[in-house]
Amino acid sequence: MKVNFNRVAFGDALGLLTSVVPSRTPKPILKCVKITADEKQVRICATDLEVGINYSVSQVQVEQAGETVVPADRLAAIVRESVDEVLSMQTSEGICEIKGADSHFTIYGQEAEQYPSVPDFDGAADIEISLENLQAGIEQCLFATAKESTRYAINGVLWEIKGKKLSLVATDGRRLARVKVNLASAPEKKFAEVKIIVPAKTMSLLSKIGSSDKDTVAVKLVDNQVLIRCANVVVSSSLVEGNFPKYEDIIPTDYDKKLKLPTEAVLSAVRRSALLTSEESRGIKLSIGKKTLVFSCRAPETGDAQVELPIDYTAEPIEIGFNPQFFIDVLRIIRTEEFELELGQPDRPGLIKSGANFLYVLMPINLG
Repeated sequence: MKVNFNRVAFGDALGLLTSVVPSRTPKPILKCVKITADEKQVRICATDLEVGINYSVSQVQVEQAGETVVPADRLAAIVRESVDEVLSMQTSEGICEIKGADSHFTIYGQEAEQYPSVPDFDGAADIEISLENLQAGIEQCLFATAKESTRYAINGVLWEIKGKKLSLVATDGRRLARVKVNLASAPEKKFAEVKIIVPAKTMSLLSKIGSSDKDTVAVKLVDNQVLIRCANVVVSSSLVEGNFPKYEDIIPTDYDKKLKLPTEAVLSAVRRSALLTSEESRGIKLSIGKKTLVFSCRAPETGDAQVELPIDYTAEPIEIGFNPQFFIDVLRIIRTEEFELELGQPDRPGLIKSGANFLYVLMPINLG
């Protein structure tokens, strides 16, 4: 195999591919990427056996077709540190040579036949969605997934299709985020009520695909896998098995305490009121009165903090405690200047809404 690569395009491809490559694995070949060149294009693939990427690299000149398997981290480092506009790669009998204007690297690869198969996208899509809409939805829900949990179903994001809307739902048991995004078109009837759980790692990967805002994402379900194609990238992923919690049951619908709040001002107030929280006293208290909302914290070993915000509120006064980081997380991704906060009793979750398509349920904490 002999190929001349545009270094920037090659580096962009490897940047995405290496996010799938496992750092620890009993199978050393999974630490590699497979590069396949034919007369027209070069495809690079990577997998950890649960998530895979097929990436068609643009701006290449293929002088000789072939394939090779080389360590991903070494190759990515060479491409990243090189200064040449064009890099030449030549392989023969498991040895890969990379040449620049003043540099020459030799990497020892592995047998291409031993590399596991990475699925490609064939046939028509089951659903289509704009990349811009999908990535905006991912930003507004991925942060709420469980980072470590024995309940595997909440280590992923629920995809729920209803008509021309895709609901993305994530929870870690202490908070829940749901965002609705528009599909490019209504799917066929058999996909109109589909529910799947996509791993958080896969969702994070989709958020990193760099492309234009006009790109469309094609999604196809095959057995227990989802295939996602966007421009020159195909992501394949196993689905999370298990039952996602019945999240509709915990979204409050009967609250009478409602107020509109400025997003940036509340984010600042929460951050400042949380400055003196400690390991033992991690919560902040919201004291809501007729004209003032007071954010406060008290930690016996460090002191106390209090931040006031003027409000327009007519319902009964209430005091409720929340984890400030969970509050900050949601305020960071709200895209509207104002949001709605709805409350019931101090022992019931808070409900945050932004526009018609986003809501966030936050469990209260007992401040003693």
